[in-house]
Amino acid sequence: MALIKITLICCALIAAIECALLPAGVPVGVPLNTEVDPHPQYAFAYNVQDAITGDSKSQQEVRDGDVVKGSYSVVDADGSLRTVFYTADPINGFNAVVQRGPVPVAPRPLVAPVAGPLLG
Repeated sequence: MALIKITLICCALIAAIECALLPAGVPVGVPLNTEVDPHPQYAFAYNVQDAITGDSKSQQEVRDGDVVKGSYSVVDADGSLRTVFYTADPINGFNAVVQRGPVPVAPRPLVAPVAGPLLG
């Protein structure tokens, strides 16, 4: 039992010393040497069409510096497609436009009739 108390006291002292060594105003657990990208850029997209569960959604987004543009779509419970187009930047803030409409039906491929053997 005494060994457990000594171990806990040592751990508490080590934690207190480590916290005392941190510069003032730095939250515990935040890396000290964090590099910041002055012009971040990325692009991503995904699309889910699950016929078994009925899950249908997609998103795409592009960031160039402080400007973000993108959209996401989801099929609502009533069967309509809801698409949100959004932009965000330091001047105009976040802006979104929502469109609702029917779910687009994928065109069926045209199949040409197969010619059979000539009877004659």
